[in-house]
Amino acid sequence: MNPPFTVLIVDDEKHNRNLLTELLKVDYRLIVAKNGEQALQRAREHRPDLILLDVLMPEMDGYAVIRALKHDDDTRDIPVIFVTALDSVEDEEKGLDLGAVDYISKPFHPPIVRVRVRNHLQSVQQRRLLEQLALLDSLTGIPNRRRFNQVFEQEWRRCLRTGSPLSLIVVDVDNFKAFNDNFGHAAGDEVLRRIAMSLQKSLRRPADLVCRYGGEEFVILLPGIAMDGAKALAEASRFEIEEQYVDGETSAAPTHVTVSMGGITRVPNQTTPDLALFSEADASLYEAKRLGRNRIVWADAAPGKSPFSQQTHA
Repeated sequence: MNPPFTVLIVDDEKHNRNLLTELLKVDYRLIVAKNGEQALQRAREHRPDLILLDVLMPEMDGYAVIRALKHDDDTRDIPVIFVTALDSVEDEEKGLDLGAVDYISKPFHPPIVRVRVRNHLQSVQQRRLLEQLALLDSLTGIPNRRRFNQVFEQEWRRCLRTGSPLSLIVVDVDNFKAFNDNFGHAAGDEVLRRIAMSLQKSLRRPADLVCRYGGEEFVILLPGIAMDGAKALAEASRFEIEEQYVDGETSAAPTHVTVSMGGITRVPNQTTPDLALFSEADASLYEAKRLGRNRIVWADAAPGKSPFSQQTHA
C-alpha cells in the first residue's frame, strides 16, 4: 500500500536532501528537487501534500519559489515549511508573511522535524475531510450543488480541449409537494434518498456525476457522452424509478413515484463555461412537466427545428 502523503523536499545541498529523505522515507512518499525551477515543476506535476523548502538556493531562492507557488492556482494551497539556516526573527517573519505554515532552522533536530511534518499533514487531512463533507448533500449523501458547479467547470474545459460532447440532465420528482402533504416529510426524505441511490447506480464511469441540486431536483453530468448515450441512460433511470414504490403512512396501497427529465448535449466551443446549458436543460424539464410528467424531453439546437426533441415516456 502506498504511503498516504507525498512530501516534496527542496534543497540545493545533497547532504541536506539525504538527511531529510532518511528521516521521512518510512512514513511518506518523497520527491526531491535541487533548485527552484525543479521544485515548481515537480509541485505542479505531483501536487505534494507538503513542501519542505530551503531558502538559500542559487538563481531562484526559496522566497521566489513560494511566491510562484502562491500565484499558481494548481499549487497555491500546498502548505510550505521553510527549512533554512536563516534563523533571525526577521527571516522567520518574512517566510511566514509569504505564506509558509512553519519555519524550521538549520541545523534541525530530527524529532522536531518529524513531529512538525506529522502535525501539518494531520491538518491537511482534517481540512480535506471538511472540504469533502462540504461538497456532499447531508440528506442523500451524494454530491451537492456546490460540487456540481466545480465539476461542471472542469469538465466543460476538458471537453473543450478534446472536442468531446458534454451531456447534462436535470431531474425533478413529479408531484413531490402533494406527496409530502399526503405522507409527511419523513416519507418525502426517503423518496429523495431512494431516487438519489437509483440515479447514482445508473452511472457507469468515474467521470459521470449525479448531484442533488436543491429540493427535489437532481442533476446528472455526463462528460464525453453523446446525445444517444445520454438519452439511453436517462430513460433507464426514469424507468427504474418508475418501478419503485414507497409506502405512505396513510395509504392502503403503495404510492407510485415518478420523475421528469430535461436533457441537453453540446460540444463546448468557448473557454468560459456556458451557464445557459443548465437553463436549456431546465426548460426541457418544464416541457416534460407540461406534457404530462414521467417523461424525458431533450433540447434540440438544430436550426429550423423545434427547441425540443421527441419525448420519451411510459
